[in-house]
Amino acid sequence: MSFELHEECGVFGIWGDADAAQKAYWGTFSLQHRGQESGGLAVLDHGTLSVDKGMGLFQDAVPVKNRRGEAAIGHVRYSTTGESAEVNAQPLLMHTRFGPLALAHNGNLVNHESLRRELEHEGAIFQGTSDSEVLAHLLARSRQKEFQDALMEASQSLKGGFAFVLLTSDGLYGIRDPRGIRPLVLGRTHEGAWVLASETCALDMIDAVWVRDVKPGELICISSRGMESTMFHESEGQNACAFEVIYFSRPDSQLEGQSMHLKRRLLGQKLAEEAPAQADVVVGVPDSSLPAAMGYAEESGIPFDFGLVKNRYIARTFIAPKAEMRSQGVQLKLSAVTEVVEGKRVVLIDDSLVRGTTSRHIIRLLRRAGAREVHMRIASPPYLEPCHYGIDTSRAGELAARNLTVKELAEMVGADSLAFLSPEGLLGALGPQGWCLACFGKGYPVPIEEDVHAQ
Repeated sequence: MSFELHEECGVFGIWGDADAAQKAYWGTFSLQHRGQESGGLAVLDHGTLSVDKGMGLFQDAVPVKNRRGEAAIGHVRYSTTGESAEVNAQPLLMHTRFGPLALAHNGNLVNHESLRRELEHEGAIFQGTSDSEVLAHLLARSRQKEFQDALMEASQSLKGGFAFVLLTSDGLYGIRDPRGIRPLVLGRTHEGAWVLASETCALDMIDAVWVRDVKPGELICISSRGMESTMFHESEGQNACAFEVIYFSRPDSQLEGQSMHLKRRLLGQKLAEEAPAQADVVVGVPDSSLPAAMGYAEESGIPFDFGLVKNRYIARTFIAPKAEMRSQGVQLKLSAVTEVVEGKRVVLIDDSLVRGTTSRHIIRLLRRAGAREVHMRIASPPYLEPCHYGIDTSRAGELAARNLTVKELAEMVGADSLAFLSPEGLLGALGPQGWCLACFGKGYPVPIEEDVHAQ
């Protein structure tokens, strides 16, 4: 079991550009932070659809080469459903009665178990264990004559948090779940090509501009006819994932028109208002917590400094298959700057506390470097429930804040004091639109099947 929150997945699609294959490569590459387990690229070239994919980082799974094609989709993956195996790497390529189809998915289908049992009972043969494959079999089962109609029908059976991009010889398609839990944005290049992506940073990478976010329950079809929008499901109200702001999205991305960097600074400011500390320096855990640390310093008047340094050439700790290897990875990943923290009272800002193992190690690092006191402040509420919508967190029994009081948590991680941002403070920073706060114990917006809830 890993020590951190796991990224979800990243999807990218482009249609109608002579350099679509190259732009899809770099657009997907910019989403590497969303998944380091596997990656792939599907390219449409004069009616022929081909896929390159493999395990590991995107640049290793899909080596740079001169690809030609007028449309393409890309994917980076961290598995939340389905084992870590090349058969589950995406995009998935299938041959259907509609012609060749490539599919890439971010999120998790909470009804995938029941759908899979139903499809297998009808004779479907699954190649892998990923829930993404369910959509392909629903498409195959449909009696609709046109692909878009079949996709509309199949999408109505899906429940959970999801964003799909699909590529056929006739068009590029994108769908977003009716609650808008998982992100998907629509953009356009200066040459007029249409783009779909998990984050706006992917648009920036290829010099495309953000047009708008795909609406909850919306199906986007991009083809020779242009861009067409249809609602496959009535919107059930917005419940965007709060952790996109807190942790997952790149700080230069925007979600629902909101800057991730500025929102994280506001989280830090709210945290300083709610949980002040007597200290000499504010230190953030790199990289996602640095904006919150800056905000805390601005509001509190305590100087901010870089007291922790991240080794950017160490593989992600959660990929290591054995516990002792993951532990070593955490130790190699960060180091303390003695000159910044020695003899100081340190406010340590982190974006979340899930199991507490990483927090305990970081506080040990600071004390070894001479920190006199360490006051830990978390820029989100206590993490109380597993996510079933596309973030891989441990079972409920392994979530530290679910089992311990705040005082006990402080003792466990070795902090002189510990405080979390309140749910009210979080919502005050995030803004008035609807958010999914299920992991903070505020209820699941999409009901969870019993066999999934028990896992």
